Amino acid sequence: MSSHLVVKVHPLSCYSFGKKEAKVDKDIFLSDRLDRMRANFMRDGLRTYVEGILLVYEYGHPHLLLLQKGNKIIRLPGGRLRPGENEIEGLKRKLTSKLSSSSSSVQPIWQIGECAGVWWRPNFETLMYPYCPPHINKPKKYGPEISSIPQQLSRFSLDLE
Repeated sequence: MSSHLVVKVHPLSCYSFGKKEAKVDKDIFLSDRLDRMRANFMRDGLRTYVEGILLVYEYGHPHLLLLQKGNKIIRLPGGRLRPGENEIEGLKRKLTSKLSSSSSSVQPIWQIGECAGVWWRPNFETLMYPYCPPHINKPKKYGPEISSIPQQLSRFSLDLE
């Protein structure tokens, strides 16, 4: 008997894709971003981020949908939660803002499943860990890492309908 949770994956043809206006980067260099994160942490404290793993399938194989920011950054859709905001509602808000048409008045219906993983950034650096290191009592940010998604999804069974 399998203890895997089942995730229903829809075909790519069920979705339509377009482009949105490019947003201007707040930071030119990674070091600038880390400096900004440090200043924000000192001002606001711990901030929670959420990111969604969006799966589709085509030709019988699952595919992960990612966002490309400019020519260099590829990431999962999501972002920072507002203070006191629920993770699921915040993820729905972020998915809508990042993936829905700007001109559409129709609100998408997002189906949010299980949490696939939590990652911790103990310092203002690029490395993140799938656990909060024991010597850290104030982690800086967490969220999933793209390269770990296959391992994180291994506890799920994919239903390619």
